Amino acid sequence: MKCEFSDGLQVDYSDSLRVTMGSEVNVFVDHDYIPANIKEYLNTASEHNSCDELRKVAEAVTNTVGRHACFCDMDSHACDDWK
Repeated sequence: MKCEFSDGLQVDYSDSLRVTMGSEVNVFVDHDYIPANIKEYLNTASEHNSCDELRKVAEAVTNTVGRHACFCDMDSHACDDWK
């Protein structure tokens, strides 16, 4: 599920989670690193097809891990292009 908001926030949850907003926010969390409770909220938002719910989860994640973070298995190279 991918949502784009008028303030520039973009949230993409398709197994892994990516949250971006220009150069202000860049968060990537590989599916294996998403805590179970957050994954549950993400799946619920997807089931409801609710961008509002997805935004709330994305804001909770960025408030917890910061506005610039990348969590992935180093072997996956998913964070190679992360800045």
